[in-house]
Amino acid sequence: MAPPNSISKRYTEKIDAWVLPLFEQNWQLFAPNPESVNQQISARTARTAKDGTAVLSGWVDLSAMDTAAVRHSVFPSHTAQNMLRRAWISYERHHGGNDRSHTDRARMMKEYLRNIAADRIAAHRHSTFDSIQLRVVTKRIPPPAPDGGASRPTGRESHETRYLPWWKVATHAD
Repeated sequence: MAPPNSISKRYTEKIDAWVLPLFEQNWQLFAPNPESVNQQISARTARTAKDGTAVLSGWVDLSAMDTAAVRHSVFPSHTAQNMLRRAWISYERHHGGNDRSHTDRARMMKEYLRNIAADRIAAHRHSTFDSIQLRVVTKRIPPPAPDGGASRPTGRESHETRYLPWWKVATHAD
């Protein structure tokens, strides 16, 4: 994708519908925009037991799985580094704080995020489940010290935890 021009500005919505989220590109290589928050995305699953009761799993830290995959790879892929994080950012942008999909794009982003999480849990757990829930913990990254040294505490090191609704998924099994 090229930098903005008159044609891309005019057709950006139609172009984005085809290109995003799978083929997103940007020019941050040349002008990086550092993250101001860290987001830890975790997932848990549910299945219905034979007696009809819900069986919940514990939380699995999907972000930690991504970090480990990048840290232990000589040549980590862009996908391993950014897929989950970018899916969350797009979901949040299209849903705000109410988790309701009001547009086709929002529904697509919800499905994309849900499918990434479900596939990763299925690969990690090897157990049956038919619903998934995500939890996103957002922590601010403190600004650097004015003298260029290490980050300094700002007194605002709080974090925010957001629980997404339970989503049905195609039953995943061993």
